[in-house]
Amino acid sequence: MRGSRRPRRRGRALTAVFGIISVIYVLPVVMVLINAFKVNSFVKTETFALPDRESFVGFENFIKGMTFGNYPFFRSVFYSVVITLLSTALILLCTSMAAWYIARVNDRACRVFYTLCVFSMVVPFQMVMFTLSKTADTVRLLGFWGPKLNTPWTIPIIYLGFGAGLAIFMFTGFVKSIPREVEEAAAIDGCGPIRTYFRVVFPMLRPTMISVGILEIMWIWNDYLLPYLVLDRNEYMTIPIHIQYLQGSYGAVDLGATMALILLSIIPVIVFYLLCQKHIIKGVAAGAVKG
Repeated sequence: MRGSRRPRRRGRALTAVFGIISVIYVLPVVMVLINAFKVNSFVKTETFALPDRESFVGFENFIKGMTFGNYPFFRSVFYSVVITLLSTALILLCTSMAAWYIARVNDRACRVFYTLCVFSMVVPFQMVMFTLSKTADTVRLLGFWGPKLNTPWTIPIIYLGFGAGLAIFMFTGFVKSIPREVEEAAAIDGCGPIRTYFRVVFPMLRPTMISVGILEIMWIWNDYLLPYLVLDRNEYMTIPIHIQYLQGSYGAVDLGATMALILLSIIPVIVFYLLCQKHIIKGVAAGAVKG
């Protein structure tokens, strides 16, 4: 009896601890939701109070936030969507192909390259941000010709460099679990490396592809520092940058409108994550094999 009670007590204790941690994580989102429907003055003085008759303003904060300034909010949404989709697609394609090559060739050069990619995951962005900003303003896409890297259409190349570490790490682990006989059968049927990858390997990478894609989308959509340093803020603004510029004269910030736009920006990510969270677990488990 005593032995059976200990696991129950331990389970209840763990449930209580993780419940408290969950509340701590959810609390900021709840505060944003509450204050998005309150008058600016009440946001400052009664931050933790629910909206009442005096403080409730309906959707006025949302309208004010989307119409504030000379830069349209929906243009910021467009650039955020373009950067997120292009960057994620480029990361998934390039890193999955690189991981397949690393796992199958596995010579000294591949092992060194894999080690450098994994090591890049622990390098802080602050160490390279100033050099990166200058490089993006001077280097062109095709050497001496083509657009620079400080536009929404070319910044995915920079995101590829920062997102390659985690993606290659996860893809390499999954590729090692794919039997070589499948690829050898494709080669016997006349498939070259490119056809083998797209016809055989690429469909089998789907679990990890979905998992990596979800993680990259959540990171790029919410990223503020890299677009702020690289993009021309007079022409291109993402949603986080647009929210940061939501201020009036003398630096006064309308907190109600700011909370409203923050809520609009996090709702797509939350819904997307809730719909795809099971794929993250499957993808991580699939990529955590030992080759």
